Amino acid sequence: MPAKTLQRCDWPKTDLSIEYHDNEWGVPVHDDRLLFEALVLDGMQAGLSWEIVLRKRDRFREQFYDFEPSRVARMQKRTIERLMQDAGIIRNRMKIEAAVNNAKRCLEVTEAFGSFDAYLWRFVDGKPLRNRWKTLAQIPAKTTESDAMSKDLKERGFKFAGSTICYAIMQTVGMVNDHLVTCYRHRQINKLK
Repeated sequence: MPAKTLQRCDWPKTDLSIEYHDNEWGVPVHDDRLLFEALVLDGMQAGLSWEIVLRKRDRFREQFYDFEPSRVARMQKRTIERLMQDAGIIRNRMKIEAAVNNAKRCLEVTEAFGSFDAYLWRFVDGKPLRNRWKTLAQIPAKTTESDAMSKDLKERGFKFAGSTICYAIMQTVGMVNDHLVTCYRHRQINKLK
């Protein structure tokens, strides 16, 4: 079926967001590095559009060592100062410092739970929640699961980990399927684990 005839969720409007929607959003992720990337990028999005983050994602990957937590955790003040001059990323000192902090916390969680994957996915009992939304207006900004994740992350010292950010992470990494039931990806995503 030609891509133009596919019925999608209402939110992707540009080629970049359509590609992201069609290939990544809601696909279950169990790779610690990619989960850490989602944590950082969804935190970077706070107050901004996801489109901005997508446009800057490749540069973030370059500057944040492809989101390898052990390398991000070692970033020093001089690296943060250099990053503050890089227009290719979101230059928000609090968010950049939070990424470094969160890398350290991610390593602690990995030590305690065996993987960042095992830690995060326990908030949905290890399997994606399959929603059946008909409109974007029905999709919540947060849920009891994202509230629990946020509370636990904050207690462990994570920053930029509010419930709304946590729900965005859950959507990004497929912990929930929030594709609208009218979207061609809804059924496809439901078949994934």
